[in-house]
Amino acid sequence: MKKLSIFAVAFTALAFTACVGNKSAQPVEQTDSLKSFEQEQVEAKIKMELDSLAAEVGKLKQMPFLKTGEEGIKLTEQEKQVKPTYLVAPSVAENATSLAEKYRMLSALSVDKNIATLYDMPTADYEASIAKLVADINDPSFKDFEAPTLYETGQKLYDAMNENGRINYFWQMVSGALVEEIYVMSENSDKFLTAFNDESAANVTYRIVLLSDAVKRLADYDADFEPVAKAVEALAPLNAISVDQLKQQLAEAKDKIAEARNALIK
Repeated sequence: MKKLSIFAVAFTALAFTACVGNKSAQPVEQTDSLKSFEQEQVEAKIKMELDSLAAEVGKLKQMPFLKTGEEGIKLTEQEKQVKPTYLVAPSVAENATSLAEKYRMLSALSVDKNIATLYDMPTADYEASIAKLVADINDPSFKDFEAPTLYETGQKLYDAMNENGRINYFWQMVSGALVEEIYVMSENSDKFLTAFNDESAANVTYRIVLLSDAVKRLADYDADFEPVAKAVEALAPLNAISVDQLKQQLAEAKDKIAEARNALIK
């Protein structure tokens, strides 16, 4: 699990030191064996919890306003004339320097490319930036996925990233995608929420709960998740179980949503 393994080792070592501080010295072999066992137990517990959370995320349907075809949202020709000014500019991808930032930017730009397509806006720059991020990240987990759809962070992608030891970055992608989706909704809730029903509105709340749970666990072991945990915490006021509640809460939390977005996607 790469980073998780590193931080789990540190955590276990500290816990072990505190535990044996007042005891008589133990043989080195016995101490190392106990450390290894406790480390395995800590990692296994966290891994099991993350697997469960990812499985729940994978069960949720795609955000209604991002669907295509008959289920997707429809814009009139007049509505398409008013282009959104709130999307991330493709060139902003150059600002992503760390691997965690690149993963978040990748999923966020994938969301915004979808919105740009909805408005019949040019998408070549989005496609180029997404392709460059994919190349920079060089994650073998992506080989069976089309790059512009990587915001669809479901079970299949999790399994692939798990196999390649990158599940920490799966949650970075979920964070970037969800925060961007909620930000986009808050900018045009009158239109985008017309595709929602009460179940899909409640699913937004559930996504936030699942993501919050995952990043809080990971933040204890991976410093890259500290800004993520703080940003996701700002989404806590969104706990709607109906479309009307979601619309009201998006309006009330608009500033906090913008702050969360700026914290993750700079």
